[in-house]
Amino acid sequence: MSQPNVIIRPLTEADHAEWRRLWTAYITFYESAVTEEVYTATFARLLGDDPQDYSCLVAESDGKLIGLTHYLFHRHAWKVENVCYLQDLYADPDVRGTGVGRKLIEAVYNAADDAGAPSVYWMTQEFNTNARKLYDRIGQLTPFIKYQRP
Repeated sequence: MSQPNVIIRPLTEADHAEWRRLWTAYITFYESAVTEEVYTATFARLLGDDPQDYSCLVAESDGKLIGLTHYLFHRHAWKVENVCYLQDLYADPDVRGTGVGRKLIEAVYNAADDAGAPSVYWMTQEFNTNARKLYDRIGQLTPFIKYQRP
């Protein structure tokens, strides 16, 4: 599969429709859904300037968005500096395996370095085998198991 000419850049207001298409596909992949209120609030937060909010980087090729990542910085009780949580990562199915996911993750690594937050972490589901092939190459699998309130 040939690698597309990809630009990684911050999300803009003009990206709304394509961002929504990508994020909807991501949410659908994980067999979930969100309300219209969540779409609206999330997009506004991604474009806002509150340091508590998420940031978004998009992958663009030939004027079309083909991937996205959402990430945020937060405090950590075991560290002085903030850490970076990469919450969402998605690439269109037709560009998977071409380096788009790697470029998005590396762009988050760079943003974390620029923010003085050298630790970047993320989670995925066990069944996400294709993405885990990439994650095994550019990240370190940890032994942590996630629990949440029922």
